[in-house]
Amino acid sequence: MTASAERIRLLVAAGGTGGHVYPGVAIAEEWRRRHPDSEVVFVGTGRGLETKVVPQAGFPLRTIGVRGFPRRSPFGMVRAAWALLMSLVQASRLIREVKPHLVVGTGGYVSGPVVLLARLAGIPVAIQEQNSVPGSTNRWLSLIADQVHISFIESRNYFRRRNNLKVSGNPIRRSLVQQDRDSAYSVLGLDPSRRTLFVFGGSRGARSINHAVAGALPLLTGIPDLQVLWQTGEEDRAEMVERVKGVRFPVRVVAYLDTIEKAYAVADLVICRAGAMTIAEITACGVPAILVPYPYATHDHQTHNARGLAERGAAEMIADRDLTAEELRRRVEALFRDEARRRSLGRKARAFARTDAAQRIVLSLESLLKLGTEDGA
Repeated sequence: MTASAERIRLLVAAGGTGGHVYPGVAIAEEWRRRHPDSEVVFVGTGRGLETKVVPQAGFPLRTIGVRGFPRRSPFGMVRAAWALLMSLVQASRLIREVKPHLVVGTGGYVSGPVVLLARLAGIPVAIQEQNSVPGSTNRWLSLIADQVHISFIESRNYFRRRNNLKVSGNPIRRSLVQQDRDSAYSVLGLDPSRRTLFVFGGSRGARSINHAVAGALPLLTGIPDLQVLWQTGEEDRAEMVERVKGVRFPVRVVAYLDTIEKAYAVADLVICRAGAMTIAEITACGVPAILVPYPYATHDHQTHNARGLAERGAAEMIADRDLTAEELRRRVEALFRDEARRRSLGRKARAFARTDAAQRIVLSLESLLKLGTEDGA
């Protein structure tokens, strides 16, 4: 029986950090919108952000025990090799149980065994790469994938096989750009009469940003009606709460935000890293931002991402090595004094966005199953 003659089953391999999980959710949501009668199942690990995000998005999650290979620990290498072997067995069993018509991987360790075994089983497979410099898993999987969806045209140079590459952009969830600002204030417990500085360093936080912000907040005495929403990550939260106790304006410190789309909706200014998915989200929302690229990213791609926006007047950038409390204070105060500058940053950021990436990817995936636009369009 063909996929078009029965309920379509899509398996999405997405695990680890938000950079892998959120694109998978965006693709799955768009697929479900176009094909509401289909079945979408996620596979991830039992440790990553997917354990929270995927169930919240309304999708079932299955897990396998794959883990990364540490570079300098022989014992860790043995553990990772054993976990990989077990994950191949688990992935094989899962594929037999789910019987997917199509498998999509969004990078990270979990994509490897799932996409590989699906390909060996004759199931169409596609992968999505978020970064300008692709990860090692996706580089290998690109050799066997039917489609490889990349976000930056520069990524083409890193793939040995190129006849399956499609420049589609980074998929974002529709909810990011469909928020009501007034209700977002209420959900987040913030004051709508105040201007909001939103600080985050990814799902796990960013220590250099946290320490610079902790030092800068007591100095931000020249900004009237300020409030701060600050996602610190779990490890730094307790320390940061202590360090801001004497600050004279409201500061809400959280380890992790389940509703980051609401934070974007109320943010007058953002301080954040410059990962590919973060860039996709802040540009789609048109949020003015000060970007602090993570300096140890592969091939320094976050600096590349941030510089691309900064050179277009769509964001400001501070190198991590130059990030101090005083420099952050100076930049934040200058931007809050200059509303025209903030508006310009937001407008130019939105012009940089590619908000139709999820739709483009799903339309392309449909071609693998020879689905017409009448199927749920």
